[in-house]
Amino acid sequence: MIAHQVVQDEIDALIQMKERINGEFSTAVNMILACEGRLIITGMGKSGHVGQKIAATMASTGTPSFFVHPAESVHGDLGRITKEDVVLAISNSGETEEVLRLLPAIKRMGSKLISMCGRPESTLSRAGDIYLDVSVPKEACTLGLAPTSSTTAALVMGDALAVALLNEKGFKAEDFALCHPSGALGKRLLLRVEDIMHKEAAIPLAPQECSVQNALFTITEKKLGVVGVVKKDKELVGVFTDGDLRRLLLNEGPECLNKVLAEVMSANPKRILASTMAAKSMQKMKEYHITSLFVFENDESISPLGIIHIHDLINSGFD
Repeated sequence: MIAHQVVQDEIDALIQMKERINGEFSTAVNMILACEGRLIITGMGKSGHVGQKIAATMASTGTPSFFVHPAESVHGDLGRITKEDVVLAISNSGETEEVLRLLPAIKRMGSKLISMCGRPESTLSRAGDIYLDVSVPKEACTLGLAPTSSTTAALVMGDALAVALLNEKGFKAEDFALCHPSGALGKRLLLRVEDIMHKEAAIPLAPQECSVQNALFTITEKKLGVVGVVKKDKELVGVFTDGDLRRLLLNEGPECLNKVLAEVMSANPKRILASTMAAKSMQKMKEYHITSLFVFENDESISPLGIIHIHDLINSGFD
């Protein structure tokens, strides 16, 4: 089956490339680490597409990087490259005309050059301060023409560089999240309870002497399905929910509306700190089968700082 052969050809190419990774790779990593500017990546055609992906991966894993199109560079974009930068040039043949045109200018500026190509004797390979060998025995294309194995090799080498760099920098999941604040991981690692909780007048509270009937007005007004029961000093001592009300009505009838909250509340409500990651509040709600948590500034606080509802978390992208 042709699909199996294509996959196998590309696997074989990667295995061979793996065996060739040597001290040049480590030198390239150290060069980028020592770079006071940015990692500039360039390449033409399919190599350019690979270069754009590598630049995006680098940028999101702690290595400032961007892609420069070689054809546009000679018409002004070379001004984006400085002597503090490291340039990673990608070309399977090492003879791509648009890329080679950049070499004199890169040398004049004093930028370091890493050549990533498939021919060690090529012009680009010999021009580089460092040469990363991404040669492949053959393309997976049955015609031997379309870049397939060669682009895969270059892409994987770029990933290897990015991961090696993030390890050396001690880049953590929290750092990754800072680069992806709108993504699922970013929200899980960056969003805290205090960022989405209801505060001040939006907190549903009622004194423990309040009747169930009056508490119902508060539950309805605040639209969170719960009211926090507090003492005169605003200490939270219990909660009363719309679910509690339904159960009371079912068991005791309308007469329960005249009871005070102190008689019917659930004591010792679950609580969470404002500084807690929002994802943790979702876990806690699921664990205790509840839909809201009163929020406190610290473990010693007696008065709630806010309240977080499960709908707030769902609307923020948690599940």
